[in-house]
Amino acid sequence: MQPEIRKLVTYDEEILIEGYRATDKPWRLFAVAAVVRNPWAGRYVADLKPEIQAYGPILGEMMTKRMITLAGGSGEAIEAYGKAAVVGLNGEIEHASGLIHTLRFGNHYREAVGAKSYLAFTNTRAGANAPIMVPLMDKNDAGRRSHYLTIQFAIPDAPRDDEIVVVLGAATGGRPHHRIGDRYQDLKDLGHDLDNPAAV
Repeated sequence: MQPEIRKLVTYDEEILIEGYRATDKPWRLFAVAAVVRNPWAGRYVADLKPEIQAYGPILGEMMTKRMITLAGGSGEAIEAYGKAAVVGLNGEIEHASGLIHTLRFGNHYREAVGAKSYLAFTNTRAGANAPIMVPLMDKNDAGRRSHYLTIQFAIPDAPRDDEIVVVLGAATGGRPHHRIGDRYQDLKDLGHDLDNPAAV
């Protein structure tokens, strides 16, 4: 069982000026998207596991290799990371979730960049040319607000109604002129434990 991939799309931007000030070094945000035929489109399927287990490792390995290539050949260059999926109009949100919320997909990327934190994510339903939003966060520190970022782009002809767009995203650093602090100072100021899971 193999995913039917119609095309692969690469997004890459390099920012030299942010907030009217030059960045200390070029700041890159980039992503790889796979446009995949939705094997469950147009019908209710009770058990999604066979396709998830078959597609996850293939997509995870292939897309991770492309991300590492974009990063210059090393996962160390990636500081923030995330994932997203957009299912076409003949699919369920569950279909988008199924292809990215499996360790068989995400662990390829997580291990390649040496990450400790979970992959930030979105899963949505939309038509072709809809905005694709890929949230990012620090790969090792979920409370590091400088690395709370979002990559946004669109693919003019995807997803078609019977497709899913699966995406991995990355940034080479946090916001260049970060100055809002991290969650830890807020927790300290409020007298909360530093492990407070509700505070971001």
